[in-house]
Amino acid sequence: MRRILTYASFVRFSHSVFALPFALTGALLALNRLGEWNGRVVGWRIWWIVAAMVAARSAAMGFNRLADASHDALNPRTAGRELPRGVMSRREAQAFIGVAAAVFVFAAWKLNPLCLALSPIALLIVFWYSLAKRFTSFTQLFLGLAMAVAPVGGWLAAGGRGGWEPWLLGLAIGMWVGGFDVLYACQDLDFDRVHGLRSIPVRYGVARSLLISRGMHIIAVVCLAALAPAAGLGPVYVAGVAGVAALLVYEQSLVSEADLSQVKRAFDLNGYVGLLYLATTTLSVWIAR
Repeated sequence: MRRILTYASFVRFSHSVFALPFALTGALLALNRLGEWNGRVVGWRIWWIVAAMVAARSAAMGFNRLADASHDALNPRTAGRELPRGVMSRREAQAFIGVAAAVFVFAAWKLNPLCLALSPIALLIVFWYSLAKRFTSFTQLFLGLAMAVAPVGGWLAAGGRGGWEPWLLGLAIGMWVGGFDVLYACQDLDFDRVHGLRSIPVRYGVARSLLISRGMHIIAVVCLAALAPAAGLGPVYVAGVAGVAALLVYEQSLVSEADLSQVKRAFDLNGYVGLLYLATTTLSVWIAR
C-alpha cells in the first residue's frame, strides 16, 4: 500500500481532476450531437476514456518529474518530491512512465482506430511540455496545448467528427490551464532565472505575467460562453459558465505582484472549475433531451 501511495503522490493522481472533466465533456457533447445514448455503449466509451486520460496524464506527469529531478533537488519548494528524496528510483520512474504510456495506447485502441493512430502524437505533445522550459519562454502555452488535447480526444473517442465544439472547448481549457500555470510559475521566478529555465514570468516579470494570466482566463470564459450557441446548450449551461468565471475571478484576486503567498490556494481552486463545468454541462444536456 505504501508503494501505491508513493506512485500516486509521484504523479499527483488527484490532479487528474483538472483534465478529466473536460475530456468527459468533449465526449458528452459528441454523444449529444450524434444522439447516441445507448447505455451500454456510452458506459463502455466512458470507461476507456477515463482509462486513457488517467494513463496519459500519469505518463506525462511522471515524465515531467523525471525530466526535472535534478532541478527539483535544488529548489526548496520541490526538494521533497519523490525522486529528489530518493523514495523512488529513476528506473522505477521510467518503468512507471512506460506502463502508463502503454495503457494509454491500449485504451486508445479500444476506443477507435483514429484514437489509436493519434495516440503517439498525443504522447509527444504531453511529454514536450516537460522539456519546453529549456527552449522557450512560452512554456505555459505548451502546457495549455497538452491539456487542450483532452476535450478534443474525448470528442473523437465518442465518435464526434467536425463541429466547433471540440475546438472551442480545447481553446478554453488551454487558456484556463495556461493561465493558472503562469500564476504557478511566478513563485519560481528567481530560481528559474538563476538556473537558466524559461517561462512567461521569467521573460515578462510578475506584474505583466499576472495581466497575461488574467487575459488568458478571459479568453477561456469567452470560449466557454461561445459554446452555448454552438452546441445548443441552455440557461443551466450559461449559469455554469458564470460559476466558472466567478471562480477564476476569485482565483486571480488571491495573487498579486506584492503577495504570491496564496498561489497554492489559487491553484487548488482549479479542481472545482472542471467539476462544476462538467456537472452543469451534463445537466444542461440532460434537460435538453
